[in-house]
Amino acid sequence: MKRLLLLAVAVCLGTLSPFSIAAEDNPSGKLNVLLICVDDLRPELNSFGVDYIHSPNIDRLAATGRAFHNHYVNAPTCGASRYTLLTGQYGPYGNNSLFLRADKLKSGDTSVTPSMPEWFRKNGYKTVSVGKVSHHPGGWGGEDWYDHNVLEMPGAWDRQLMPTGPWKHPRGAMHSHAYGEIKPIGSFSENKMEALQSAEVEDTDYHDGLIAVEGLEQLENLAEAHTPFFLAIGFIKPHLPFGAPARYMDPYEDVELPPVAHPEKPSGQTTWHGSGEFFNQYFHHGQDPREDKAYADKVRRHYAACVSYVDHHVGLILAKLKETGRDKDTIVALWGDHGWHLGEHAIFGKHCLFEEALRSPLIISVPGMNDPGTKSNAVVETVDIFPTLCALAGLEQPDFADGSSLLPQIKSPDAKGHTAYAYTGRAQTLRTDRYRFTLHKDGSTELYDHNSAQKEARNVAAQNAGKVKELTDLLKERAALK
Repeated sequence: MKRLLLLAVAVCLGTLSPFSIAAEDNPSGKLNVLLICVDDLRPELNSFGVDYIHSPNIDRLAATGRAFHNHYVNAPTCGASRYTLLTGQYGPYGNNSLFLRADKLKSGDTSVTPSMPEWFRKNGYKTVSVGKVSHHPGGWGGEDWYDHNVLEMPGAWDRQLMPTGPWKHPRGAMHSHAYGEIKPIGSFSENKMEALQSAEVEDTDYHDGLIAVEGLEQLENLAEAHTPFFLAIGFIKPHLPFGAPARYMDPYEDVELPPVAHPEKPSGQTTWHGSGEFFNQYFHHGQDPREDKAYADKVRRHYAACVSYVDHHVGLILAKLKETGRDKDTIVALWGDHGWHLGEHAIFGKHCLFEEALRSPLIISVPGMNDPGTKSNAVVETVDIFPTLCALAGLEQPDFADGSSLLPQIKSPDAKGHTAYAYTGRAQTLRTDRYRFTLHKDGSTELYDHNSAQKEARNVAAQNAGKVKELTDLLKERAALK
């Protein structure tokens, strides 16, 4: 009886996982963590309601876990979004966010708190990253992002790996096509590469195939050890350019695509932008998907092929986890670092504060969880992931984290969520279960009612002064944490 009481107290205090594991299968008594990060992945998945997408492996994960259909990132750009994932805190906006944190650490700034992998490492976990987990694949800085003396996340990883293959270095692999083709630096016309590609090659002739091979090896090695592990594997597709082996394009060649929601450029002041990354850094041969539906559909099909390419490699990782037997004692979390517009609001890209840039898939699967496969509609945000993984693993909660544990939603899919906060350098936004509210630096506002058919196509701020005041005050409270 006394032992049961101690166990109950330990769970309440967050010092023991709320999910049981067999001691004979896991000598450490701790749940492992497998974190899968996917770049530029909007909820363009069959399990999230996009029925023309072929994503069987991620769909199976959703069927055995909790898919959060209203998960929102805190920043619509890779570096700043990954900062929030890996620190559990709102931070600076920019792809150098984690390097700024590293500079503070180097200067001796004692206000810098431990990162998520560092937190697990200090709690006895072996921490390994493969691919794009922080902003730079591999987690290094310097020339071509390959200087192993310049760490994006000091103290985080026991091992950090990025296979580069024919692309020679992580920068080359980040923006690349098959056959080792690297996007030149710059946006001038002579320094562009094709936006779209579908080559008759093997999976490893694109970089994510190599990341998967390395991830499989690391997973197998970690699974054989008696030390609990925190393994993060980051895939780069479907990030631009949209290229994948031709067989992943085959299912989409003749499929009928649904119409793009609200494709018009919004009026008034918004965070709309001209899709500079998409248009200025890649060849489109005079075609503009904002005006040419056939080309827009072609872009969408190539994006879908990239999603299926990544899905295949997620399947390989999950199959290996099961093969090792460690699926019985491993938390699996799959996270998209932000969304991506495919023509909504006349945008092809991210970097704005509309729904399509901020909503991304989050799936968390835990051995022995209640109601596996039942989705959660709770509004949650990326900063919640750090405290959630700690709660599930039974580690002490990071009291410096800005987010909240999602343990209630994992235990019960009907549990309520909270507002989600996000920002760029020029505006901030809140997402409630009904509204999106955006506040610009000059004080102008946007308010969108998601209970209406027009959703984010009609700004109703002028008609709802009381709600604007309420959400302005709430947003400022949240921004004070930043």
